[in-house]
Amino acid sequence: MTNNSIQTNEGALILDSHKLEYHYDRVEAWDAGEKIAPVSVDMALTRACGAMCSFCYAMVQEPQERATIKEKEALLLADDFAEIGVKSVSLISDGESTLSKAYTPFIQHAHGLGLDIGNATNGWEWDPDKIEQVLPHMTWVRFTVAAGSPEEYSRIMFKGPEFTSVYDRAMRNIKYAVDLKRKNNLNVTLGTQMVLMPEFEKEIIPFAKLALDLGVDYGVIKHCSDDEAGSLGVDYSKYEKMYPLLKQAEAMSTKSTKIIVKWEKIKDKGVPSYSRFYGPQFLLQVSGSGLVAPAGMFFNARFSKLHMGNFCDERFIDIFNSDRYQEIMNYIASPNFDAKTMMGNMPISHYASVALDNHKRGIKKLKRANGPEPLHVNFL
Repeated sequence: MTNNSIQTNEGALILDSHKLEYHYDRVEAWDAGEKIAPVSVDMALTRACGAMCSFCYAMVQEPQERATIKEKEALLLADDFAEIGVKSVSLISDGESTLSKAYTPFIQHAHGLGLDIGNATNGWEWDPDKIEQVLPHMTWVRFTVAAGSPEEYSRIMFKGPEFTSVYDRAMRNIKYAVDLKRKNNLNVTLGTQMVLMPEFEKEIIPFAKLALDLGVDYGVIKHCSDDEAGSLGVDYSKYEKMYPLLKQAEAMSTKSTKIIVKWEKIKDKGVPSYSRFYGPQFLLQVSGSGLVAPAGMFFNARFSKLHMGNFCDERFIDIFNSDRYQEIMNYIASPNFDAKTMMGNMPISHYASVALDNHKRGIKKLKRANGPEPLHVNFL
């Protein structure tokens, strides 16, 4: 088991590393030059979102053409995922998927096909009726909680401290999910997440306390990603002075709720160790507009040469089987592309990208995992 795993009541949870060793057959095929299906796909069912989070990367993914993903298109997408061998879907990407009419049918259908489903949400529209319909079909749900205090939460996520009603609504829904999980003994992990920008330093401890009060399985604190132009203005040099507070937050962990800091990404300070970008072959991203691209950092129209297609216009399986799909994957893994200068920092496939680059360069070879599988093994 990786040293980055956290032991919970339900098993080992890996949030600050990768799980490629548990998919070694696919690693071997990739290493031999074969085309592989992604182990996991990160996507959204809409680009819409009621929040206005100051840390949100989706703001720099504009402009791109919008599309309304219909229920039929979403269900066919799940069919295609299952057919090519995708193992999990995380509903995160660039929109609040709970707002989509396809949300509940997609989760139920995809789970029925054998796909593991996770969801990151602000929880505002995740009402009890919706929770009851989807929670039994999900592997994990992670709630975006920008701060521990209602005023700061509302200021960061809704641009005004007076709008604490969104905080109250989110907390009610999170508590309902926690109670439902316990009542029905559901096999789902519930967590909260703080995207830490240096100016949110005073909310680190209140965030940890709130996670404990809510009774979620974990509260995770992670870095904030920025694009290659630094549009969000993240000063990565300021993270280090917060290390004592982050360690203090971790020390607040209890037997039932773990406080987890994504140290590996935070300590990288926005600078990846790799130039070749291998991660998307294992962890692909799809926009809430239907756009398929190697990573969300390429959703913006200025990266159109890296756009593989739109599953609202054609079947995803046809996009996956196209020459363009493989040509783009080959390009970002070639010397013609430099992840350090030609894209934003810390993409969702960052951990996998580090490990695959180290493997290719002989720094640290990936090996087949031994021992029990961690929680959420199909989410890289």
